[in-house]
Order: sequence, then C-alpha cells, then structure tokens
Amino acid sequence: MSEFDIIQPKAIEAGDATDAYFDRTVETLEYADRNPTVVAEVTADQFPSGEFELLAGLKDAAHLLDGLPIDVDALPEGTLFDGGPVLQIEGAYLDFARYETALLGFLSHASGIATNALCTRQAAPESLVLSFGTRHVHPSIGAVVERSALLGGLDGLSNVAAGEVIGQEAGGTMPHALLICFGKGNQELAWRAFDEAVADAVPRVALCDTYSDEVDEVMRAAATLGDSLETVRLDTTGSRRGDFRHIVREVRWELDANGNEDVDIFVSGGVTPETIQQLRDVVDGFGVGGYISNADPVDFALDIVEVDGTAGAKRGKLSGRKQVYRTADGGHHVGLANRAGPEDGEALLEPLIRDGELVREFDLDTASEQAATDAARTGFGP
Repeated sequence: MSEFDIIQPKAIEAGDATDAYFDRTVETLEYADRNPTVVAEVTADQFPSGEFELLAGLKDAAHLLDGLPIDVDALPEGTLFDGGPVLQIEGAYLDFARYETALLGFLSHASGIATNALCTRQAAPESLVLSFGTRHVHPSIGAVVERSALLGGLDGLSNVAAGEVIGQEAGGTMPHALLICFGKGNQELAWRAFDEAVADAVPRVALCDTYSDEVDEVMRAAATLGDSLETVRLDTTGSRRGDFRHIVREVRWELDANGNEDVDIFVSGGVTPETIQQLRDVVDGFGVGGYISNADPVDFALDIVEVDGTAGAKRGKLSGRKQVYRTADGGHHVGLANRAGPEDGEALLEPLIRDGELVREFDLDTASEQAATDAARTGFGP
C-alpha cells in the first residue's frame, strides 16, 4: 500500500481505476455470453453551441488504450471542439469497458486546464505568461497541469518534477519566504544573496512587495542589483492592492525616471484573463495559478451509439457513428459519418489506434501550435 493516496500507474493500465459498476457489467455480460461489437463516442455536447473547448489529455488516453484489440479515432490534440465526438472507439465492448473511467478522467481534467490556459494566452498574446498553479492541486497531477498549460500556449512552468516528466525545464526565482528568512528591513541582503548564489542562467527577478510599498522595494532592488536586475515581480495580496494598475504605472514611472528602462515588471497572485487585459499594456509578464490549475474539468461522457452495425443510443444522445468538421470560417459541424459533410469542411476525427496499435505520435509543440491556429480560426478568447 502506498503512503500517499495515489492510484498507481499499473492499476490504471490494468483497468482497475474504474467505477465498480463496470466490474458488475463485465461480470454480467460474461455470464450471459454477450459481447457485442460497438461504436462508442466521447462527447461533451451533442450539438455545437458556440462555446469552444480545447482537447488535451489525448496522449495519456491513447497510451491507456494502446494494446487493446480495438480501433480508435480522435481529434488531433490541441483542437478546439464544440459538440460531437472528440474520440471514437470501435471494438468488442468487453475489451475496453473497464477503461471508461480512466479514459474520461484523462481527457476531462486536462481539457479543462488547457482551455483556461488558452483563454489566458489569448488575453495577452504578446506577453510572457507562466504557469504557477500546481500548488493548488494534488501533486500526483502536477505534470498534467503543466503539460496542459503549455499546450494552451503558456511560455513556461514552475513545477520541477512535472518538468522532468514532460521534458520541460521548470523556472522560478524567489518566494516571500526567502526575504522573510532574512528579516524585515533586510530585503537587500536577500536580493544580494540570491544574486550571488544562483547560476548565471537564472534570471535576476526581485520580488518587491514583502514588507513595504511596492515602489520603495522596487527602487531598493534596482539600487542593490544594478545592471544585473532583469525583472521586478509584484505579488501583492488582493486585500492590499487598491488600484493595482495605478501602482504598476507608478513603479514603471519610477524605474524609467531613474534609468531602469530595461527592467521588466512581472505580476502574479490571483491573475485571471480579466486581470491580464487590464494590465497588459503596463506589465511585461504574468504568473497565472488557480485560474488554470483549478479549471473545471470538461464534462465528457462515453456513450455507445452503434451495436453490431445498428445505430442506437440512450435517450438524449445522438445515435450512429459520426464525423466532425472544421469549415473555412472556423465553424464546427457534426454529421453522420456515412453522409457527406460540409462542402468546405475538413474532417477532424483521425486514426489513433488500429488493430490495437498506436498509429499517432504526440508532440507538445505541435499541439500548442494547433491550439493557436484553431483559436485564430474560431475567434476563441476573452
């Protein structure tokens, strides 16, 4: 038994990370000698509603299903979708029944995070935006948060272990705790020690709101670090901010007036797309935490839509195998797979697994580029 409340990868791969009623279903179907060939589809909405969401988590979902004797089609990772299936499975039902719970979890959580990350990215297309949110979630999903944030277009991440998992280097400089350890009034000692201690490759970013007025600490940091100071970070708690835009503009004025025009201003703490839109003309970069990491999961469901070649689905779901299309105007369309799609429509469901073998590769940069392209085509953003 693990010391932490974490389901181990082997249990997920074995299909044990499942809802108990799937075990009862398998038991019943095996007893009845019933195992139909079905088409099952993962959807959030049946019809387009104009509310786009970003598909993420597909890499994990694909590796979960890899090796099962099934065929799977899916949208490319990083696609904005609005109604209709994002993933489609064809095979004997018992071959994948117990994997539904984990499959939906992989897709739902990551897609919610990636959607909010893309919304954040679109709020400040030209600004540096970093993911600061893994402290708000269970540490076992830190890599899910960071990968989904990067897929949505963010520029960097902060979680060291997550970065090692996804092959990205984490970044970060100093917390308030560092300055507090040196004591009130000794901020200069903390900034100087940091400058002397860390590697040259680490950006010299001074946190400037621990004990006194932001302008005061910023100017003291500039005097202490001189030309090595690259950025000042303001993380002022919301209860003490007042007119934060005015504070930032005052900081910028005093920096410029004292010959520090090249020093950037970075803001973190409770940042949302609305915050970014209000400050992006006076702030160079943002750290975004809870808005991204705490995003609501996309409410995906998996439903059988065809049994032994005959279309059929439960009430409230659309029967029959489907295809989804992107049109030149950015529209998202859903139709039956055996019917012609829109004249200028690009079919989005593509092979993912064939005869149990994964036939697609995953690249985070490619998925992020896909998200940016789709955002431009669909007009996605705050």
